[in-house]
Amino acid sequence: MSDAETLFERIIAGEIPSDKVYEDATTYAFRDIAPQARVHVLVVPKKRYRNVGEMAAADPQLLADVASTARKVAEIEGIAESGYRVVFNTDGDAGQTVFHVHAHVLGGEQLGHFGR
Repeated sequence: MSDAETLFERIIAGEIPSDKVYEDATTYAFRDIAPQARVHVLVVPKKRYRNVGEMAAADPQLLADVASTARKVAEIEGIAESGYRVVFNTDGDAGQTVFHVHAHVLGGEQLGHFGR
């Protein structure tokens, strides 16, 4: 992995502004700048891993923390009961553009199917 900071590390550090929804010791959640649903929040672990597979293998507790934060975001946003989607994109074909694992929490409306 490159030593260069990712966009998300700069957001977590406060160098780039974000619309923070939630933060704890291991995760940071903020609104996506190009939302794909009424609610679209990114949950980023503060420790960088390239993708969810790498994080799951190296630090399963951190994966659990990200999932827990996704649930907290859904509660904060008022979509925990109506339903929400949590998506991890892994590498280019899946649409990952920032190579610092992150979960998309989407909801607040009826979501369509995904894939082709």
